[in-house]
Amino acid sequence: MTAPILNVTGLVKRFGGLLATDHVDITVEPGEIHALIGPNGAGKTTLISQLMGEIKPNEGRIEINGQSVDGLPTARRVKLGLARTFQISCLLPDFTVRENVALAVQVRRGSSFRFLADASRDEALFEEAMTFLRKVDLERCAGELVANLSHGDQKQLELAVALATKPQLLLLDEPMAGLGLTESQQMIEVLRQLKSEVSMLLVEHDMEAVFALADRISVLVYGRVIASGTVDEIKDNPEVQTAYLGEGDEVC
Repeated sequence: MTAPILNVTGLVKRFGGLLATDHVDITVEPGEIHALIGPNGAGKTTLISQLMGEIKPNEGRIEINGQSVDGLPTARRVKLGLARTFQISCLLPDFTVRENVALAVQVRRGSSFRFLADASRDEALFEEAMTFLRKVDLERCAGELVANLSHGDQKQLELAVALATKPQLLLLDEPMAGLGLTESQQMIEVLRQLKSEVSMLLVEHDMEAVFALADRISVLVYGRVIASGTVDEIKDNPEVQTAYLGEGDEVC
């Protein structure tokens, strides 16, 4: 059998007396979208930050393609195939759409950080950037300043920037946050098309998006995974209905 892209075992993070991550086990298989859901304060973003090396866990093991990344800095984990998007966009608003992606390509190549001096004259760099914009349906906006984009287009651009690092696993932290119905449907379609290229761990509150995209779902409550399974298994799980949605509600 193919080894998981991501294998997390016994992950623990304490902040004083608060157990933010409570012995979490989770895997993401090649070609899979694994959704991580749970109420606000459940520890989802804390978990993602530990995977990226931004927060150091107290216990547990994180493996990428069978290789332990424990103790490795974020940059090393990116080189091993991790990329992350954020709830709040981290783009360069005074640069164009194409320049934002080109900068990510340049960093991945290990080039110097003299972006304005070098990258603006590098047509090969810009052409590679365009391939990632096409993947997220933003080719039409290549020359626009990021500051002029709609919120939905900025979300798709952030995805293109992450793809430009050529990850094996995308950590998506609420990609639907702040999107309207039409923008959400566009993002769902983009992610669905990308599934054949990259595995994803999807943190999301939009249950319609989760059910449309996820192969498996894990439910995090107070830092602990209380259930993991297919969409139907999670919908029918009484512990999930009680702990996540409240007594008597249904996951639908």
